[in-house]
Amino acid sequence: MYYFTWKEKGLTSDCQSLEAMASRFEESAKLMRKMADEGFKLKRGSTEQLITHDDPLIFQRWGFVNEQSPYQQLQLIDIKN
Repeated sequence: MYYFTWKEKGLTSDCQSLEAMASRFEESAKLMRKMADEGFKLKRGSTEQLITHDDPLIFQRWGFVNEQSPYQQLQLIDIKN
């Protein structure tokens, strides 16, 4: 499984108005819905939230960096003879 950690630290911290805050939330919601439509999932841990996807090509197409340990990543390599 491919994943990256979701760390939200002030989505609206740089907004100067309620309208700007609303716009930021709407943009984020649109992006998250698009990700969900493409098969991304949320996996909640005890201290973190991971955004996951089972397809490495879709994960890479979105430009995300896989945070799995190198050993786990090597296990995912599909070797075809």
